[in-house]
Order: sequence, then structure tokens, then C-alpha cells
Amino acid sequence: MTPDLARLSINQETLKQWSLPELAAGCVAAGIGSVGLWRAPVQEYGVERTAALMRAYGLSVTSLCRGGFFTAADTGSRAAALDDNRAAIDEAAALGTDTLVLVSGGLPDGDRDIAAARERVAEAIADLAPYAAERGVRLAVEPLHPMYAADRCVISTLGQALDIAERFPAAQVGVVVDTYHLWWDDRTPEGIARAGAGGRIACFQVADWVTPLPAGVLLGRGQLGDGCVDLRGLRELVDAAGYRGAVEVEIFNPALWARDGAEVLAETSDRYARHVA
Repeated sequence: MTPDLARLSINQETLKQWSLPELAAGCVAAGIGSVGLWRAPVQEYGVERTAALMRAYGLSVTSLCRGGFFTAADTGSRAAALDDNRAAIDEAAALGTDTLVLVSGGLPDGDRDIAAARERVAEAIADLAPYAAERGVRLAVEPLHPMYAADRCVISTLGQALDIAERFPAAQVGVVVDTYHLWWDDRTPEGIARAGAGGRIACFQVADWVTPLPAGVLLGRGQLGDGCVDLRGLRELVDAAGYRGAVEVEIFNPALWARDGAEVLAETSDRYARHVA
């Protein structure tokens, strides 16, 4: 690997058009040694089979997405969410990653008490953190852009994520710094410094912000360098805070998925070197 690519990790969603074997072979051929994985395609391929594939190609798994969705108020739904998250922790351990990314969940239908929903996230993490620690997995709370607060994630800022994470030992619960979700917030530099001082940065993900956003807003992440995010500046902030881990490119974008995977990977590696490293 060249020095510029040594920290680069390709999240599976960036190359959704590729199967897991194609992803593994393509990354190794491109000199990339790390990937981030998602539960649904891993489950479809088989968790143990995926783990064996990663080992065969010598790839490190930097994160597993995703656990979470803790905000349901009724007892049955909360119990089901905890069971699903225990399964996600077991899957992360089997894949050899120490990071399970948590997307907290939005407001239940008809519910307007966002503070109570956030507290339910903390309560769920309190239940899960010891289980995860026993298996060598760290829970990583990811704040999402506020436009997702109602339906996907009531944790919208790095400060809110840290307020929850700091209730637990740093080895058990950290945070995700994702440029797509945090670039807009003038408190982000302070939050990154706070997270770094506490050893809380579990994962650093990059994507760009481009407009106009698509309908539904979920699949509008931009290729690195196509938008308005100071990607290198944010990478320098997490480095200054003491983070030494992978830089994971996570882009949800149908236009990229419609292209040849090898072409997208080569472009992404080039953009990473030019705009992030």
C-alpha cells in the first residue's frame, strides 16, 4: 500500500453493486487493506463465511453497521431491539471488528418527546455495553444530521452522542465522527477535541455534501471532493485529537452504484488522496 492509502477503508455501501467476494478482491487489487461491512449483506452471505473471506484476503474489518434503533417506547419492541443488538455484537466479534456502529432510531409514531427518546437510547446502551465488552466489541454512537432526527436518529450532534457515551467506560462506548453528518455544526471542532481527550473516537467516516438533496434524502451522499465539506480539515481535527484509526469512505449514492465498481474504487482512492489524506 502507498502511504496515502494506508488508512483508507472502503465501506461496503460505497460499492453496493459489488458482492462481498468482489469487494474483497477489488480492494486487495487496489492496494486497500480495510473494509467496513453492513449486516444485511453479511447475513445473506453468511457471517462465518464472510469472516473466512476477509481472512483469506487479509482484510481488516474496520466497523460493522449497524446496531441501534432503541427508541421504541413499548416493552416488546424494546426487548426485540436489545435481542437484535446482541446478535449484531456477536456478528461484529465473529467478523473480527471491535466497532459496532449504532444508529439510535427516530421518534416513535405520534411521539414528540425527543428528550425521552434519547434517554431510552442511553438505557439500551447500558444494557448492552457489558455484553459487548465481554466480546471485545465497542459500541459507537453515531450522530446523524438533524434532518434524520424524526425517523432515523434522535442523536443529532457530536455533543449529544458524547453526553451518552461518557456515561460508560471509553473502552466500551465511543462515538462516530462522520463528515456528512457533522460538517455544518460550528461545535464540531470542540466536540472532536472532547471526544479525543476522552479516547472516544471509535470510527471516522467521510462523504461529501452535495445539493440538491434527492427525495428521501438518505441516498444523497456525494463523492469525495464533489461538495462543500472540508474533508481534509476534519481529518486533521480528528488526527489532532489523537485518532490513529482508519478513514472509512461511506457513500450512499445510486449514481455511483450504477457505474463499474472498479472504476468507482479507483476514483474514490484518487479522491481520498486528493481531498482527505
